[in-house]
Order: sequence, then C-alpha cells, then structure tokens
Amino acid sequence: MALYPSLEDLQVSKVIEAQSTIAAKMASVAIEATPVAIEATPVAIEATPVAIEATPVAIEATPVAIEATAENALYPDLQELGDYMGLDLNSEKLQEDMSLVPVTDSGQVAGGQSTLGNMMAPVTGNNMGLHRAEIKAGVREVTLCKDQDRKVGLRLRSIDRGIFVQLVQANSPASLVGLRFGDQILQLDGKLCTGWSTDKAHKALKQAPDDKILLIVRDRPFQRTITMHKNSNGHVGFIQKRGKITSIVKDSSAARNGLLTGHNICEINGQNVIGLKDSQIMEVLAMAGITVTLTVMPKAVYEHMVKRMSSGLVSRMDHSTPEV
Repeated sequence: MALYPSLEDLQVSKVIEAQSTIAAKMASVAIEATPVAIEATPVAIEATPVAIEATPVAIEATPVAIEATAENALYPDLQELGDYMGLDLNSEKLQEDMSLVPVTDSGQVAGGQSTLGNMMAPVTGNNMGLHRAEIKAGVREVTLCKDQDRKVGLRLRSIDRGIFVQLVQANSPASLVGLRFGDQILQLDGKLCTGWSTDKAHKALKQAPDDKILLIVRDRPFQRTITMHKNSNGHVGFIQKRGKITSIVKDSSAARNGLLTGHNICEINGQNVIGLKDSQIMEVLAMAGITVTLTVMPKAVYEHMVKRMSSGLVSRMDHSTPEV
C-alpha cells in the first residue's frame, strides 16, 4: 500500500498516474492503427475498387484515438488540481520537486524518493524539512561526553513512568549528538529508566562518567509530524498563539492534512521553535519554503512536559536546524 507525505501528494500522484496511463493507451492505439493504413496503400495501386473498400478500414481506426482523447477529459490536469487545492503547481520550486519523481512504464509513480519508507511525493519531492522532522521507528544508541563544566546540556522529566528529554541546551554535548525535545530515554549506562523519578534521572546523569555516557533512545513517542503545502498566498492555513494551534482555515492544506487545534508546535521542518515568540515562529514559517512539516504534541502532554521550566530556561533551548 502506497504512503504519501500529504494529501496533495496523493492527489497529484493519482493525476500523474491517470494521465500516464492514458498517454500509454493512446500511443498503443496509434501504433496499432498505423499498419492498417499502410497495408491499404499497396492495394490501392493494384486496383482502384479494392482501395475504395479498404478506405473505411483506415477511417474506422480514427475514432479509437478520438475516444482515448475524450477519456482524457475525465481526469483533471495538474493546473486544475492546483486550483482546487490552492497550490501554484506552475511555481519553479514545485516543478523542480515534481520533476524528481519518476513514472514507471505502467503509469505508476515510482516510490523511493524519500528515505521515509517508500513514500511517493510528487509535490513534496526530496524535501529536506521532511527528512529533518522524521520521527524514526525503533530505538538508537547515543554516546555522550560531558563538557569542561562536567555538564551535558540535558534536562529530563518523568512522565507516565518513563524518562523524557525536557530541554536540550544550544551548543551542548546533548545537542551535538542529536537529542531532541520529547525523546524518551530507555536506558542510561545500561540501567533501565522505567519508573525513575525526575530527580533520580538527573542524579544518574550527574554520577555518570565524564568521558562516556551511553543512552538508549526512542524518538519522540508523544509527537507526530504533518506535512502541508503553502497556497499561492504563502499560507498553509492555521493560526497559532504562543506556539499553540488555535484555529484551522477551512479548505486549507492544514485542514486537508488533519492538523488539529489544541496541539503545540514543537518543530517546523525539524527546527525546534519551543520558547520562541509568535513573531519569531511566523518568521520561521515564512522562511520554510513551499512545503512545511510541523511536529506537534497534544497540549496536555506538552504542558506536563514543560511544567516548572522558567522562561529563562526555555530560552536556552537549542533552536538550530538539525543536520540530516
């Protein structure tokens, strides 16, 4: 079963497949019809009456191609689809992304354009923001070293008997190894963290050796990503206040792709925006390009996660753009 980063990708993919299939059928009909006309020509040279009889054969082949052309009208072209979705499918960036997506001989849009499984992404293309925001399945091993002050730049919090990353400070050892807000710490130096309190987790970090701290991490289990596309006015269709989504615009990309109110924005194209002012968040959105991938978390979980964090501490959050 095919997967797509967004609803727009799915719809455009279907149109490309339909048009490719029709083009293949028309090419096949044209190839089959051509020999009939050619065979009729030698007969016309030998005897005029036979040519008269052979003429309708060539005429009968013509409606087949006409019918195939009429069938094409049943499917909207990409520009009509763009008008429906509010996208500018003639934009240079979208044309560049769509040109990266191959179509097989059978008319199917080929997968494998993203390392995110085998997603088909004719609109999103090989978008870097989608890759930066990816929440990987499974668990990974991370090795930390303390800095000259014997710190790792990491603040943890206990939620539902699990230990989670509450804060990653900018330019810290934790940020350099790719730890992110919301990651779950499963093990710390071989010890299971299940059932630990916040204080016990911080104590274990403090007592860990300076040169090597081994963590087993699961990527952000409370978060999910939603990929959307800006319309011709540069909007994806939601309103946020203090990082919380308060409204969804009707018939927008945000509405089509299932963005919900009552969720907090954690990342935009993989860049952490927690603690930023509304104007700063809007600036990041404006600079995000046509395709925007939001990483969101339910409001109740988010508020529990950042509980007891002062604004001064939140301001030290790592807001750099992660490497892929």
